[in-house]
Amino acid sequence: MENKEYFEKTSYIGALTSTKYIFKKPVTVQYPKEKLNLPERYRGFHVNDLDKCIGCGNCMSICPCQAITMDDPKAFHLVNPKEGSTHLRPRIDYGRCSYCGLCVEVCPTGSLKMERNLIFTSQDGDAFVWFPAEERRTAENGFTQLNEITPLELEKVPMPELEPDVRKKTFEELILGFSEEAAIKEAERCLGCGICMQGCPAHMKIPEYIDAIFKKEYEISVKYMLEDNALPGICGRICTHKCQDDCVYNYRGDAVQIMWLKRFATDMVKDYKVSDPYMFPKTGKKVAVIGSGPSGLSAAYYLTLMGHSVTVFEKRSVPGGALGLGIPMYRLPVYEIDKEVGHLKDLGVEFKFNTEVGKDVLFEDLMRDYDAVYIGVGLSYGRAINLNGEDTPFIIQAIDFLRQVKVEGRRDVPKKVIVIGGGNVAMDVARTVVRLHEINYGGIDTKVQTVSLEDWDIMPASKEEIEGALEEGVIFNPGWGPKEAVFENGKLKGLIVKKVKSVFDEQRRFNPTFYEDQTLFLEGDYIIEAVGQTTNLSFIPEHLMQQLKFTPRRRIWVDEFGETSISGVFAGGDLVETSLGNAISAIANGHRAAIGIDFYLRNVKGGKND
Repeated sequence: MENKEYFEKTSYIGALTSTKYIFKKPVTVQYPKEKLNLPERYRGFHVNDLDKCIGCGNCMSICPCQAITMDDPKAFHLVNPKEGSTHLRPRIDYGRCSYCGLCVEVCPTGSLKMERNLIFTSQDGDAFVWFPAEERRTAENGFTQLNEITPLELEKVPMPELEPDVRKKTFEELILGFSEEAAIKEAERCLGCGICMQGCPAHMKIPEYIDAIFKKEYEISVKYMLEDNALPGICGRICTHKCQDDCVYNYRGDAVQIMWLKRFATDMVKDYKVSDPYMFPKTGKKVAVIGSGPSGLSAAYYLTLMGHSVTVFEKRSVPGGALGLGIPMYRLPVYEIDKEVGHLKDLGVEFKFNTEVGKDVLFEDLMRDYDAVYIGVGLSYGRAINLNGEDTPFIIQAIDFLRQVKVEGRRDVPKKVIVIGGGNVAMDVARTVVRLHEINYGGIDTKVQTVSLEDWDIMPASKEEIEGALEEGVIFNPGWGPKEAVFENGKLKGLIVKKVKSVFDEQRRFNPTFYEDQTLFLEGDYIIEAVGQTTNLSFIPEHLMQQLKFTPRRRIWVDEFGETSISGVFAGGDLVETSLGNAISAIANGHRAAIGIDFYLRNVKGGKND
């Protein structure tokens, strides 16, 4: 009874109180005669810059009302999507939309906004579903994104690494790696939109393996990686990470550190066999792989999973091609290569080291004894620039120098070194010399400098490598080209360089021009050339070379699945036109060639063991 009396009393008081509003004028707006004074950040209908939008779908993913779908707005005649975007754009159902603005907050490019307008009338329910676009704008912007107030984690988790003064004194790995807590925090930043997959030559399942890291399911994460990348641990250290360049966070903050997350997961899984995709029954077919670089290892891995027997022929005593011979240990430790090559051995891949095709075994014999042959020898020889003195011991090719240091244990190096080149290999050389100077001389009276045709704005080396070299004391001379090596009493004294006028011609072809009267003398007693690599196909007999088709850039021509103009002979890696000159690209076309070889063995060639 007490509750009943209380409610009766309060209802009576409330009714009396409301009578004071009877004679007050209501606050109304006579639209359209009278305008409502809207707040600055009023949330009305959406507007979207369709050209600026990348179609990532983050707006759709976050919408609590399921009011957004991603569709193809053909009516707006969009051109083909630019790199790092899709052809889809958000379409909004205003029968569902609650105007919360979360979609605007998570838009990475800032293309999506909300107008200060919420007036639309129609008898057709379908009319309330449309693609927001500049063409539909009816009012000025109201609600836009603010970086200081956002549900997104815009800043990356710091990656611990050795300080410059410490790391330049050792060949120990300079990147220390994420802790589990840091890796999970970084993985949590990923929006799962998948735009990054477009930039990856192997089109790895990046959102899936990052989500597995977030859930601490590391073996599942590596399983996703191995579906498209046979060497994920190596890529987790030295990949050019084009995927990160396409990460949507780049528009507003720091890209998700995809490469370091890959490294973390592969370090957590000691034995990849628990993560291997399904292995098919043995087919009885045999494949010879020439070269144990990333493309050869990739082809060998996937061919083995497909049930074929694979033998890898390697000229050197160590596996990995350029990975094993050239990439310095502070970037790629030998144990990581051994781990991933060991995984292939455990699956049954046979390796024959110190075996040079064309000398220890003939190419024709491989064609006869195996059902298919894969050529993956890469660009394993330095490209000379015809500088005077290249036949002396004072000038050496980068790939030879790096091999001597990493494989043969070379530690002697002169005090003043000039590195010619502006790419990542040149950075590897310069930073390796810095470490040898510290080990041998304590860095006293030493100098390492680079000279490159490219100026800072077009230097091909990655930003991280350039910054690392600068931090370690390397001196840069961008925009200069070698003219003449200077010798005195049979010893190198330095290099005369000339100012570059342009590197490329109007058609963007490499065609450097110089100001011949503008020169500079660089002091040095040793020169290392790092201007590119070439290959040696002398192991292929002349009559087969005549059958081999080449592209205008003198790369081996292959079809979409890696087969050359010689039936049963496939090629990949840096030898082919589709290569981008990096490990992940070589891994990708090695995988693609494995698919082509498998089709060839099962459907085209009867096979010698049928």
